[in-house]
Amino acid sequence: MNLHEYQAKQLFAEYGIPVPRGIAAKSPGAAVDAANELGGEFWVVKAQVHAGGRGKAGGVKLARSTDAVRRYAQDMLGKQLVTHQSGPDGLPVNVVYVEEGSDIERELYLSMLVDREVSRIAFIASAAGGMDIEQVAAETPEKIFSIAIAPDAGLQDYQARQLAFGLELDKQQMRQFGDLIKRMYRLYTECDAGLVEVNPLIITKAGDVVALDAKISIDSNALYRQPKLAALRDITQEDDREREAAAHDLNYVSLDGDIACMVNGAGLAMATMDLIKLHGGEPANFLDVGGGATKERVAEAFKLVLSNQSVTAILVNIFGGIVRCDLIAEGIIEAVKEVGVTIPVVVRLEGTNVDKGRKLLAGSGLDIISAEDLTEAARNVVAAASARASQ
Repeated sequence: MNLHEYQAKQLFAEYGIPVPRGIAAKSPGAAVDAANELGGEFWVVKAQVHAGGRGKAGGVKLARSTDAVRRYAQDMLGKQLVTHQSGPDGLPVNVVYVEEGSDIERELYLSMLVDREVSRIAFIASAAGGMDIEQVAAETPEKIFSIAIAPDAGLQDYQARQLAFGLELDKQQMRQFGDLIKRMYRLYTECDAGLVEVNPLIITKAGDVVALDAKISIDSNALYRQPKLAALRDITQEDDREREAAAHDLNYVSLDGDIACMVNGAGLAMATMDLIKLHGGEPANFLDVGGGATKERVAEAFKLVLSNQSVTAILVNIFGGIVRCDLIAEGIIEAVKEVGVTIPVVVRLEGTNVDKGRKLLAGSGLDIISAEDLTEAARNVVAAASARASQ
């Protein structure tokens, strides 16, 4: 679950991490009131969406008058902001964050996440802050360095110094930075975060270390013990189909293709999407119905994928291990009848009672294309999608 910048900065402030003063506003008038309350001569107006790249998309504006604050807030609120991370439809801007301006001397990058290669929480830092870290990693990877934290020892002072030296901080800044990352580490562990990112972490002209931006993602599996953070969820920033899928215990991620995938098991789902791509198709989604796929769950999955108007064919790829293939076949048949599927459906079954399952599909009288292996299924569904698109 992602937090908005203003929410993340409120959490930063609770943990004593220095951030510029700012106020969230839901109307142009409230934005002007926020600027007047903050005082000063210039402010930054920031669109609040769950996507990076806001600045390049016009979602971050520097205002040197309250009239400009009003104008920028009016231009942002109620609109869809399209960034390189938002998808082509963009995300709705319901809140802007009005923040006092900062005198920036240097921009750095700092984040925390779980490094799965070493199974530890890690700090990632770079002196090349204020830009896309993916671009830095691709073009100048030597500018990025990381420190993994032993869970039994926690963050050590020498590790804080290593990060500070890598960022070329002076003694005063090293002390501030050391205190900041200790607080950041405590926030990460106590709040069950999956990602904490500051880009940029700035050095002001006065020599202070300040978090100019804040991005926090909370582990959704831990929200049951984080009720305060769970209450900050903004469903307007979430994909409607992904939200509906979660309500039915389905793991769903929207993609840009036209071939819907319905698979049991995350690894098998990724392999299925890879084969569709290999044979010239484009997956419309990642959908894992889970090991205990039932008729009801399959029906909901069909409804979900069909709600995407771009879908021209469906590939169902089920390995019958926990659940028998004949039961899965019965569920598919009932689901196709109930939902009223009118586009090609390719089904590949494998596992327990697979022959019974295939016979049930063949005798169903429905327009279901059966495949014996995954490669055949991928070829069939790509061909079916192409034929459907050309009609």
